[in-house]
Amino acid sequence: MSQLKLLFGFHAVTARLRHDAGSIEEIFFDPTRRDRRMTDFLKHAEASKVRLIQADAQRLSGLAGGARHQGVVARAREVSLALNLDELLDGISGPPLLLILDSVTDPHNLGACLRVADGAGAHAVIAPKDRAVGLNATAAKVASGAAETVPYITVTNLARTLRELQERGIWVVGTSDDAPHDLYHTKLTGPLAIVMGAEGEGMRRLVRENCDELTSIPMAGGVESLNVSVASAVCLYEAVRQRTVTAS
Repeated sequence: MSQLKLLFGFHAVTARLRHDAGSIEEIFFDPTRRDRRMTDFLKHAEASKVRLIQADAQRLSGLAGGARHQGVVARAREVSLALNLDELLDGISGPPLLLILDSVTDPHNLGACLRVADGAGAHAVIAPKDRAVGLNATAAKVASGAAETVPYITVTNLARTLRELQERGIWVVGTSDDAPHDLYHTKLTGPLAIVMGAEGEGMRRLVRENCDELTSIPMAGGVESLNVSVASAVCLYEAVRQRTVTAS
């Protein structure tokens, strides 16, 4: 039987209802919240024939680990969007666009990166199994539903994975403050993987050495770097812009 996980917040639970309502075992909700948003949500859940359980604020808070749950917590089975990297790549039509996160340990950053990846149309987010936060309930909530639509694939050895991507013809671009040129002078069309390092530390040495090219984000002000999710958005959407211009 698939392992159960917790989802909380309207976005995360609604996304699972739309994507695979049958995977939800039960939904706990706050009966004292009677606004339009909760009413619409409960109608959706009832129409999907999901078991609904009334729960007070204390129980909901306990289930969500004290995180902000908006009065909604669900217990659901794990749903795998892609079993592994090979399966993912074999199923992509057109040039792949991948976001790779090296050593991102904050679940809020991971969730925001997943949301950005979904918005930009990236095919997956890839991260190492170690030195990474993993897709927990907090990350899923911050992702606002993107955890249900963007495959999050963990790999044992990230440097080796970059070499495997290169063997499949995917150009690997790493981000670094000391890169020889910036994002707007870097070709981001074609099969592409963008590698983001942890905020402050950047990419690890072996990961950096296995990139085909390094690029930087221009910083005009006094701030030295951007949050990893913001930097991911800047890079992914520049890739989208370049692809759109090339295609037109």
